[in-house]
Amino acid sequence: MKQRKAETILRDPGRYAHHDRIFLNNPVIMQGMGLAPLVVLATSGRNALMLAAAVALLLTPSRVVSYLLSKLVPLQEHAGEEELRAKLLPRGLLYSGTAAVLYMAVYPVLDRLFGVELLTLGIYLPILVVEPLLIYRYGRVQETLRKAVSKGLRVTVGYAAVLLLVGCIREWLATGAVFGIPLTANTALMPLASMPAGGFILLGVISAVWRALAARYRAFLTNEARSQVIVNQQKEARGKP
Repeated sequence: MKQRKAETILRDPGRYAHHDRIFLNNPVIMQGMGLAPLVVLATSGRNALMLAAAVALLLTPSRVVSYLLSKLVPLQEHAGEEELRAKLLPRGLLYSGTAAVLYMAVYPVLDRLFGVELLTLGIYLPILVVEPLLIYRYGRVQETLRKAVSKGLRVTVGYAAVLLLVGCIREWLATGAVFGIPLTANTALMPLASMPAGGFILLGVISAVWRALAARYRAFLTNEARSQVIVNQQKEARGKP
């Protein structure tokens, strides 16, 4: 571990974990975002892949365009009640409207990639334009362009990881296959996994395990960072006359 990273972790472990949108602060596991398409549609690896592609094409571009447009109605930190009343509605419309316009541009690309399979996603594909994953920033203070891009990409990867994990496990439990490839001789271990109720149960189990592992990893990182700083301080002390 590099000294700079170790110092950053020790300075504020919570903030360091907050920026890790893939494992330590995954938007689904830690914040409960994107649950509807996840539990209803991610019943197979293929469905999960289509949803992941849609989110990848929508999330970061819509976040960047929304960042540019939201400068028209910037929201200051610790805004008062009057400012919130005046600006939250237009900002919300900007964010969701941007996602809706980009969705119309993205859909032909998805159709080219997946064809009629997209129809299996039903209303939950266009409803992504009002999914908190894409528009929750409308009530936050103005972010920088760099943060809009980096955070958008990290959230995309984190959400796609959970989508594919849940989709593949549900397909295996319900059909004995993953991406249509048989793994357990067509044995359905848990047919309920193909239903929303099974999705909620499985996601709950995954979240519990994920959170426990994340807590252990945070503790490990903190201990490693502390050890690294101590070692570097000892080296510097030896080097002094």
